[in-house]
Amino acid sequence: MAESEEAGAREVLEEMMLRGFDACSKEMEGLTISVDNVPAKDDDKKKARKTSRARGKRRPARVVDVHTLLIHCAKAVIDDRRSANELLSQIKEHASPTGDATQRLAYCFTQGLEARLAGTGSQVYRSLTANRTSLVEFLKAYQLFMSTCCFRKVAFMFANKTIFDASAGRSKLHIVDYGLHSGFHWPELLRLLGTRDGGPPKVRITSIDLPQPGFRPANHMAEMGRRLTNCARELSVPLSFHSVVAPWHTICIDHLNVGPDEVLVVNDLFNFRTLMDESIISNSPSPRDVVLSNIRKMKPDIFIQAVVNGFYGTTFLSRFREALFYHSALFDMLDATMPQESQLRLVLERDIFGWVALNAIACEGEHRVERGETYKQWQVRNQRAGLRQLPLNGETVKMVRDMVKNQYHKDFVIEEGQQWLLQEWKGRILFAHSMWAADGASSDY
Repeated sequence: MAESEEAGAREVLEEMMLRGFDACSKEMEGLTISVDNVPAKDDDKKKARKTSRARGKRRPARVVDVHTLLIHCAKAVIDDRRSANELLSQIKEHASPTGDATQRLAYCFTQGLEARLAGTGSQVYRSLTANRTSLVEFLKAYQLFMSTCCFRKVAFMFANKTIFDASAGRSKLHIVDYGLHSGFHWPELLRLLGTRDGGPPKVRITSIDLPQPGFRPANHMAEMGRRLTNCARELSVPLSFHSVVAPWHTICIDHLNVGPDEVLVVNDLFNFRTLMDESIISNSPSPRDVVLSNIRKMKPDIFIQAVVNGFYGTTFLSRFREALFYHSALFDMLDATMPQESQLRLVLERDIFGWVALNAIACEGEHRVERGETYKQWQVRNQRAGLRQLPLNGETVKMVRDMVKNQYHKDFVIEEGQQWLLQEWKGRILFAHSMWAADGASSDY
């Protein structure tokens, strides 16, 4: 990364840490609209969104045809290369990275099908992840995503409120967080803790990430820890940050140095979907089962889990169908909430959703990172590992539901099911959140 870009990225990250998503998102939304030459007035933004939806309504037959063509093409990719290439040519006539939701979906999925057909899925995936847009541009796109889509904000709010409640009346809080993030989901919790009656607890955050070739996560995590520590100092919250870089299935209580008087919280924000499952390791417990078992042995006061609600099964065709329907909802959501002309929307579709779709479609074996399961499948898996589900907090559910209703598009809906908080778009469950404790262990939550 160039020095000027690194400095710019650091400035954006620190602003997001100190000011919070709400303030930064409003400012970034105005900047994005200015850059994209779209009027900044709310009425004009609504007109742009209505125009986007209207365009889709004019061609209902094509929407159905494109989905059907994609499924036929996926079938042909398995054993009929000639038909697959012919179908790809047809689909490309209705594909565009700057069109409506269906055109963008078709563009994204034809890339995955072409890579699978050519046998270059893993190479294309590595190339995409290595040649992503600049970090500054990505952060701007992410801020726009936060301001127009509730999915991540709900995840942060659910986790932060749950942790805040679990630490009530306690003087020490230890959070074990799986997955490499930029860390800007924690400042909101630090702000909450800073307002607590009697003063904030002493906070420890242990961030756990995987070792990766050609990348030094320890350096990234050290920088994240520095930003979090500075943010905590500004908020008068005592914080210590630690990082562990190791395969997740090897992490156990011995790595965490948990104090006897600490409230221990384990947090997973959508990351366990990438753990290897039984389709790769069949002769012994899968890494995801081992991770869950190790969490049970940690006996946390609470384990907070956020999952992507989609089953990317072992067979290619079933996985393709699931990915298609799941991403149809995502691209429809983006079409309803962001102008088609937005350059930052292109960044989101390429560098967040596009990667996931391509990996699920074009990669197999150990190269396939995306191994999602439904929330009901995770529920069974967690219980099998000896975890006990905790009931949702009614106050938290109401707070999240009110926030979504007041700040986001009407088709975002919050529901409850089997003690999970469910995030829906037009009736499709896309994400789910729950709380757990070790079976047989007490929990004050």
